[in-house]
Amino acid sequence: MKYANIIGTGRYVPEFEHTNAMFKEQLARTNPKLADVVDKFEASSNIKLRRYAPEGWVTSDLAVAAANDALADAGLKAEDLDMILVGTDSPDYITPATSVVVQHKLGAVNAGSFDIGCACASFPTGLVQAAGMLATNPQMKNVMVIGAYMMHKLADAENDIMSFFYSDGAGAAILSAGDKPGYLGSAFFADGQYHKHWGIYSGGTYEPATPDSVEAGRTKVKLIEPFPAEVNNDGWPARMRELAKNANFAMEDIDMAIFTQVRLNSIKLVMENLGLPLEHAHWVMDKWGYTGSACLPMAFDDARKLGKVKSGDLVTFVGSGVGYNQAAAAFVMP
Repeated sequence: MKYANIIGTGRYVPEFEHTNAMFKEQLARTNPKLADVVDKFEASSNIKLRRYAPEGWVTSDLAVAAANDALADAGLKAEDLDMILVGTDSPDYITPATSVVVQHKLGAVNAGSFDIGCACASFPTGLVQAAGMLATNPQMKNVMVIGAYMMHKLADAENDIMSFFYSDGAGAAILSAGDKPGYLGSAFFADGQYHKHWGIYSGGTYEPATPDSVEAGRTKVKLIEPFPAEVNNDGWPARMRELAKNANFAMEDIDMAIFTQVRLNSIKLVMENLGLPLEHAHWVMDKWGYTGSACLPMAFDDARKLGKVKSGDLVTFVGSGVGYNQAAAAFVMP
């Protein structure tokens, strides 16, 4: 039997820093009532800035940059990839899939591709998909999973306080078939009653884009109604416990837990709930902002390259995306 192992990771972090002071000054000019909320958001999230990609870049460009970094880390070439999975909720187009654009730009001439569209849950979902494909398709050897995010380009940064969270970036992981177990198991959950809470609600079949919808801002991402805090604060521990049960490990066996990088306070609460030391988690929102679909692979790559994840370590991933979807995956590092 073949097992899926994570053999390389990479990321792309844009150079331009849009600090909270800059964001506050921007809001003060256009919507002064919102400017004071910036300090409150920083205190709860630990987000101190956003990173923006170069002018003219699109989501696939972010993905390709992270993919090249992961290929270099794994010692592979683009032609060695059999499949590319791209998780994003800020795609280049409604259709075709962003993954085919990435496949073309990367020069991965031997790879198939598809998109995964469950926001921050996309990366762990992609890891599980990749593991299953490697286990059941003898011809496959290497699968790349990418998370990429450029939501700031689809937001109203001048008037929407939620633009505080939107930072550009991408992360990637390469899974390869091996003889020793790497992938251990998964857990999934969804609650679609929240699908109207946060999203882009004009531009699809529900409401095709019109001059009126564009003028009204309905083709931009909007928070319509906040999610209950329990979605993450209770949902993440629930997914972790399901994951431990499904993959047959004890909570204290976890060496590194990677969560959606949206609020540091949530990570602290969840680690306390699980009885795990905070140093067994990793976060990057303070230096890179919230990067949505990309935040889990970016945080994981950072932890690996800082030496916080080593061979033999048990690593868990829990992502929570609008809609909402939650996904979890567990791996032992080769």
